[in-house]
Amino acid sequence: MTVGGGVELRKAEASDAATFAAWELDPVFCAHNDWSFGSPQDESIEWWTRSLGQPDVELTRLVALVEGEVVGYVDLHGAEADIKELGYAVAPSERWGTGMGTALARTGLAYGFEQLRLERIWAEAIEANAASVRILERVGMREIGPGEPAVLLGQTSRYRRIEISRVEFLAAAPG
Repeated sequence: MTVGGGVELRKAEASDAATFAAWELDPVFCAHNDWSFGSPQDESIEWWTRSLGQPDVELTRLVALVEGEVVGYVDLHGAEADIKELGYAVAPSERWGTGMGTALARTGLAYGFEQLRLERIWAEAIEANAASVRILERVGMREIGPGEPAVLLGQTSRYRRIEISRVEFLAAAPG
């Protein structure tokens, strides 16, 4: 599926393990995404191969590509059939600040509403991560309340719970 921004999504596969493992070598990416940094690559590849090869039944993990190059991932997760949590990450961190996060979030919402036929998608962003909060607001999500306390890069903060309904997303979609 390709949406605005030229982002294409496809199901993550065990063959993507080396790409995901390589992101564990990016200290900035790991610090912002609560990933382990610097694990031995052979162990990381083995872990990702198992994880991607036998995915959680409540998780739809999609690889995001631009012009055939993997630029991150989008997750839609949750037990309810019509409501899922959106997660996304742009990798490596050198790609941040280019609009790619907004493109991934928007493409993830489109996938959730158009392909999975969801009624509502929610997300959480740490308030101290202003860029992440702005991305979710930019794609039309609205705050529904505070979440749990959180720490980002040593700074005490809290999660902000944000959501969008199918009706809201489709009403805002161009065309």
